Amino acid sequence: MMLGFAGLLAAFVISHIAMANPPLRDRLVARLGEKGFSLLYAVVSLGLLIGAIQLYKRLEEVPLWVAGTGAYHLASLVMLLASILFVGAFTPGNRALAGVPQSERAPAGVLRITRHPMMWAFGLWALVHLVLSGDLPTVVLAFGIGFLALVGARLQDGKKRQQLGESWVRYEAQTSYWPFGAMLSGKQPWSAIWPGAVPILGGIAFWLLMTWLHPSLMGAPVVGIWGMIG
Repeated sequence: MMLGFAGLLAAFVISHIAMANPPLRDRLVARLGEKGFSLLYAVVSLGLLIGAIQLYKRLEEVPLWVAGTGAYHLASLVMLLASILFVGAFTPGNRALAGVPQSERAPAGVLRITRHPMMWAFGLWALVHLVLSGDLPTVVLAFGIGFLALVGARLQDGKKRQQLGESWVRYEAQTSYWPFGAMLSGKQPWSAIWPGAVPILGGIAFWLLMTWLHPSLMGAPVVGIWGMIG
């Protein structure tokens, strides 16, 4: 069953990346049209992901290591950052999101922290669960999600560069793939570390909600502030 789970997860990751990037995407769009391609993309991706998750739920734990208490406290802070990036990603200025009209507006909010805030939110989630789980099935799941998010984001840069040309090159020159990379390289001032009230407050609310729901999600442990006050 473990091999089946790993195979479905690998198929999900590979198909997701392959179908989203030229030349396969262009050939499929030419044959199916944009709507037909979108439907095929959604059916294949969701089918493989749902199948993988269903097998994951049936797997027995295979302990690999045990994370210390300090790691859980640090992980809570990392997940708070991930929550802020995730909430802040839903902005008309996020040119990496599908369906967002392209414009020459200057990057703002979390986009000054990274031009791929949503993908880094998933990447940080994967990193946290890789470190804390110590369980083989969860490690495999987290690695797959993290690989898809971060490698997919890097590949998206090349796809956008090909599609948008100089417009995306100018956008890249003002932003960074890596979180806080634009500040470290001088592309953005350090004041850009403050993404605005909406991402911060929305991210905190989302973090509180998801950490509260954590025990009911696949029997996960109590985490975050709920573990401190419980």
